[in-house]
Amino acid sequence: MRKLSHEELLAQRLTAAEVLSTVRHPVVGILEDIRSLYNVGSCFRTADAMLLQRLILTGYTPTPPRKEISKTALGATETVPWEFVANGAEAVAMLRLQGYRTYALELTDSSLQLGTAQLPPGPIAFVAGNEITGVSAATLAACDGAIEIPMHGVKHSLNVAVAFGIAAWELVKKGG
Repeated sequence: MRKLSHEELLAQRLTAAEVLSTVRHPVVGILEDIRSLYNVGSCFRTADAMLLQRLILTGYTPTPPRKEISKTALGATETVPWEFVANGAEAVAMLRLQGYRTYALELTDSSLQLGTAQLPPGPIAFVAGNEITGVSAATLAACDGAIEIPMHGVKHSLNVAVAFGIAAWELVKKGG
């Protein structure tokens, strides 16, 4: 086994122009009231890696261009389509009208387990909420349901960018 060199990786990578013209997975990530610019940048980088349809930033989630976002996004703010919508509930309503099934990434009394949930086919949007308070009540009420990442240790939550990455991977894998 041999680790690939940086040059070999670059030779395999799509160009920014190729990525922008590539058919994307019908999965939209909504970031609601995320405080950390570094978490936002990390979500952009994950959205690029997973070829998500787009990101929607809502509430007081910081938006590009910001150096702290760029630091963790590593250029993904240029390759991931994104938009700003005033609040999460409005973003969810807009996507539902476009035919997306919408899920809050949240612990609720009726959350579906992300890995085993049987989701109906079609485009999916998921909401990742604030690092402390999670998805707002208004946005949660606007969603079709909630999905959760099973926790097996003492802690009942993950860093929002980590949770975003797990959810994005699983939803793309499920065919979204």
